[in-house]
This record gives sequence, structure tokens and C-alpha cells, in this order.
Amino acid sequence: MWILIWTGIGILAAFGMVAVVFLRRGFIARGGGTIESSLRLSTMVTGRGWAPGFARFGADEFLWYRMFSLAFGPRRVLARRGLAVESRRVPDGPERLVLPDDWVILRCRSQQENVEIAMAESTVTGFLSWLESAPPGAANSKRRWRTT
Repeated sequence: MWILIWTGIGILAAFGMVAVVFLRRGFIARGGGTIESSLRLSTMVTGRGWAPGFARFGADEFLWYRMFSLAFGPRRVLARRGLAVESRRVPDGPERLVLPDDWVILRCRSQQENVEIAMAESTVTGFLSWLESAPPGAANSKRRWRTT
């Protein structure tokens, strides 16, 4: 009898954790501006180290969240000010097994480190537009006129 009770509690806990993962995604995406992406967390082995996730465009930050995590905070935060795309390539070798066919890999340089972000070809334009623009009145926007 006790085995059935503990098995039921275990199954209920597992379903609860799965529900939290899905509710977390909805909670984070509630503000809009999210894309599916993968981030290369480890570069020790060529072509390996990719983690699936999703990213959210903030006013001045690129917030990346792991897909299957219980943490509500982002795993990586990249500031727009110091972020620049160095190169763009298609997945190669073992990367083709973990990344979808229509995705590209962007090698970016940030103030802290170099990072590789994989995303769908269709979202790259939006990412580059976000990277090059800034909201009106932001500290890093360039003024093209003079006020007297």
C-alpha cells in the first residue's frame, strides 16, 4: 500500500515539474519579443555544447533562458551596447544533429566573452535590427540633431 502511495506522489511531483516548466515559458513570453534559440554553453568539444532555449529582447539586453529549466531568471544576459556579430555560418558536423535545418549560427562578441547563438534564418533579421537600434531616448541612441 505504501508503495502505491509513494509512487502516486512521485508521479504527481513529476507532472507538477513539467507543468511548472510550461507555465514558466508562458510567464516569461507574456511580455512578447521572444524567439526560439540555442546557445553554445561549452566550447570544449568542437560542434558540441548547444543548449536549447528561448530568448527575450529587452530594452537594452538579450535575455536567454534554458528551455527545460525550473529557474525563472535568464541563464545568460547579453548587453546590447557591447554586443556585435562577428560571423555567420550554417551548422556543421555534429551541430546538424542538434540544430534544425533552417537555423544559422551567429558568433557574437560581447564585453564579457565571445558567444555563439543559433536561431532560425527568419529571426536573424529581427535580431540584427534589435542589435542596431535603440528605443527613443535611450542612452546609446545617437542624436542626429542639435537642440538649442
